[in-house]
Amino acid sequence: MKVVAFHGSPRKEGNTAGLVKHVFSELEKEGIQTELIQLPPSKTQGCVACYKCFEAQNAKCAIDDELNGHLSKMLEADGIILASPTYFADVTPQMKALMDRAGLVAKANGGLLKRKVGAAVVAVRRGGAIHAFDSMNHFFTIGEMIVVGSDYWNMGIGLGPGDAEKDKEGVETMRKLGRNMAWLLKKLGCACQGQSAHP
Repeated sequence: MKVVAFHGSPRKEGNTAGLVKHVFSELEKEGIQTELIQLPPSKTQGCVACYKCFEAQNAKCAIDDELNGHLSKMLEADGIILASPTYFADVTPQMKALMDRAGLVAKANGGLLKRKVGAAVVAVRRGGAIHAFDSMNHFFTIGEMIVVGSDYWNMGIGLGPGDAEKDKEGVETMRKLGRNMAWLLKKLGCACQGQSAHP
């Protein structure tokens, strides 16, 4: 089993990455493979609504950049984490471009992400995290994915790099998220094995 996380912060080792690492540590304890993919600043272009993905139906975006590689990683994974800091009460431009384009290609090809497990992770200085959290969860739900949560909304509070580590509740929220995600992936894995064994 594998979980891939897309890190939408321009700060490679900032609070967002730190929060994801707490989720990963719990997944790895359960034998689940993890991979963190940094979304490069000012590189991923937004969706241009050309709808060529509906014409081609080849599980690819017509824009030739790194997005198709990211989409391939999503398709290979059992679970997907979207992680973003809060920019004016929403996700970063890089994360929005990933969601818009990967989401449309998935819809154009019959629901490529259907029944994969999804989780959102948000870093925030003070306010706006719920909106960013909702934006990423909307990506999961329109894609017919199964959303996993923790015992609080999946956010950590901090401004400078490393500050979110001082948010003990936020860190524990991430750890519980990782444990819940591992539990759900294993339950779904057992169910899928059962279905293949007894069609």
